[in-house]
This record gives sequence, C-alpha cells and structure tokens, in this order.
Amino acid sequence: MANIVEEIKKPINSEMKLFEQKFYESMQSKVPLLDKITRFIVTTKGKQMRPMFVFLCAKLTGEVTEKTYRGASMIELIHTATLVHDDVVDESFKRRNFFSINALWKNKIAVLVGDYLLSKSVLLSTDNNDLDLLSVISRTIKEMSEGELLQLEKARKLDITEEVYYEIIRQKTATLIAACCEIGVLSGSKDQALAKKMQEFGTYTGMAFQIKDDLFDYLSKNVIGKPVGIDIKEQKMTLPLIYTLKNTDEKNRKYYFNTIKRHNNNPDRVKELIDFVKKSGGLDYAIGVMKDFQTKAKNILNEFPDSDAKKALNLMLDYVIERKF
Repeated sequence: MANIVEEIKKPINSEMKLFEQKFYESMQSKVPLLDKITRFIVTTKGKQMRPMFVFLCAKLTGEVTEKTYRGASMIELIHTATLVHDDVVDESFKRRNFFSINALWKNKIAVLVGDYLLSKSVLLSTDNNDLDLLSVISRTIKEMSEGELLQLEKARKLDITEEVYYEIIRQKTATLIAACCEIGVLSGSKDQALAKKMQEFGTYTGMAFQIKDDLFDYLSKNVIGKPVGIDIKEQKMTLPLIYTLKNTDEKNRKYYFNTIKRHNNNPDRVKELIDFVKKSGGLDYAIGVMKDFQTKAKNILNEFPDSDAKKALNLMLDYVIERKF
C-alpha cells in the first residue's frame, strides 16, 4: 500500500515537498506554546491525501500556481483542526499511534489550537484575496459540522435510513475531499463548470472512502487503528447495519436494535450482531455501493485526456477502496 501512495505522489513529488514547508509556515505563531504544538502536528502528520487531491486536480485541469499551495494549506489546516476537535469530542488519546493534542496538552488547549488553525485557514484566503477559495472552505466547514451533528442527533434515536446515512457521510467526509478537488481547479482556472465537475468527482470519491472506513468495523482484526465493532459500541448506524436491519424480520430487528441500544458494550452481543450482518449480506451490499461510487468518480476522470495526473487520480480511487487502514 505504501508503494501505491508513492506512485500516486510521483507527478507531484516536488510540489508536495515544497507544500510541507509552506504548510508549516502557514501555522507558525509568535506564541511559544502554539509553535511547539504546530511543530508536533507537522512531525505526526498522516499521508496528506487531501493536499495530494488539490495538486493532482490542479494538474489535471491546468497548472499548479501559488494559489494552489495556498488552497492545499487551507485544506490541510481545516482537516487538522477538525481532527484536533474530534479527538476532544471523542475523548480519544491516540491519533496515528501518537498521543493526541488533548492527551498531551488537555482539552482546553486542544480546542483553542483547533480554533487557531481554522482562523489561519480563513486568513490565508483573505490576506491573498482568494475569495473564491474562502467561499469553498466556509461552505465545507459548515457542512462538516452539520454532518457530525446530524449523526449525533440520529444516533440517539437509531432511526437512520439509507438516504440519511448518505447525507451524513457526504457532509462529514465527502465534502472535504470535494473541496480539495474544487480548489485544485479554481487555483488555476476560473471555469466554474469544470470546478463543479471536479467537486462531484471528489464527492463520489469521499463517499467511497467513508463506506470503506465503515467496513473496517466488520473486517478488521484489531491490527489496524480501528477495533472491531467500535461503531456498534458507539451506536453509529453505518451502511452494512442499516441495510441488514431494514431487510430482516421484525423479531430480529427488535433483538438487534436492543443489542445496539442496551448491550453495545457486551462483546458477545456485538460479535453476534457482526456475524448476523455478514450472514445477511450487509457487507456485500455496502461493498457494491462503494464500488458504484468509485465507478461514478472514474467515469468523470474518463472525460479527461490521458496524463500523469489522471493516472495518479485513478490510482487514488483504487487505493481508496483497497486500503487496509
């Protein structure tokens, strides 16, 4: 899998190296504590898939410009801010096998750091008069917040339909990847129709990405960062579960709803539910939907002439649904 990521990065290797330097500069502060924390963020960064989308979409539709670097930094600032805030909300003390910011510096500082990163993202656009990019990121932050709140609201009642599930994952996950692709286009072009097309590409890719994430709950064996059954323990209704409960009889539905509601911390009942979802075709259905989203994204890419950027984005789509973590 690491080789695939290196292959995807090939057409944008030099841009990604320069981006890392610019991203660190975009976070810097005169407050020593903030500087210490931003250095920690840079040293514990992930694969940086989202900036890769920005650069590849810029190359697919035009050229990489200074605005592309700003757009990629804005996206990564938002992404990092949401991860910092998520760890506080989820009371999570580990992130990518490192201690999270709230574990090292406590919740209050973590929330303020997240706020600081969001403000830096906005300033990066206003200071450079990138009002089109500001519009994209403002809409993205709004939608991500709405998606998370919709999921929390529905988790209380466990009444998530398939349509509501798609809306939740579109807002909380796909909207940020869609923003990467839209910003990639807008950083080198004023073609709104093209930006909209690549936003759609990013939405389909993000939907496939989140469904794959939800499948780990049923397929992982505690080797990856996500333990088996954690979504069920947290009463999160994901696609395999929604499909299974919708297509079973009333007796089973009541029994398994009861598992989620009252026995979600009982390992035996959780395992029993996971086995039932597998046996009922819930995983196969979710895999089919994930592949449909991947195909829709690939169909958009096929409209473009062959290039290294197109090849890398196709590889990215394969990686999204084949990754092991």
